[in-house]
Amino acid sequence: MINIDLKNRHYEILEIVKTQGPITSEHIASLLNVTRSAIRADLNLLTMSGMLEAKPKVGYMYIGSVERQKIADYLNAVRVGDLKSRPVAITDTTSVYDAVVTMFLEDVGSIFITNEAKYLSGVISRKDLLKAAIGGSDIHQIPVGIIMTRMPNVVTVAPADPVVEAARKIMEHEIDALPVVEEIFKDGQILYRIVGRFSKTNITKLFVDIGNKLGGGLD
Repeated sequence: MINIDLKNRHYEILEIVKTQGPITSEHIASLLNVTRSAIRADLNLLTMSGMLEAKPKVGYMYIGSVERQKIADYLNAVRVGDLKSRPVAITDTTSVYDAVVTMFLEDVGSIFITNEAKYLSGVISRKDLLKAAIGGSDIHQIPVGIIMTRMPNVVTVAPADPVVEAARKIMEHEIDALPVVEEIFKDGQILYRIVGRFSKTNITKLFVDIGNKLGGGLD
């Protein structure tokens, strides 16, 4: 299906065909109080996009692709900053034991790590903490900075990034969550300030929201 930018008239035509189809172009034009030639281009566009089907001597029939177009339009409009949640972060000098406690209390699958200047320096996961806990070392004495995944190996997103891109990163890298960051240029280098968290839970909430909106229409 071709992605198109639907206008109000397109939606009006689609609704007419959906409720009264099959229907001729003359009948559609009369219901819109316009001439047949005035909607010829609109009908051609909707037919080429796969939303309508035109059959000779029968008229136009609704195919149902408009819902997919609406979902695509909605997803493309949503940004990470619209859905991000509160970040859970600790400093790189925090002990592994305290990190375990924080992860339990916050009920998250990963924790973002910052340096003393409060910029992102790494991330630590449940698997990292489990390895440290069963490794026989004193987790009260080991700082998370020793076992964390360090920058620049941490996958990040920005508030203005599309949620589709953020979801792709989560799937591609098989991670629990992404730090939402803002770039700071300081002393000739790029630093990252954590402003949020984007996780699988945010994606789930988005699809629930889409389901609710489809129930009442995405318009």
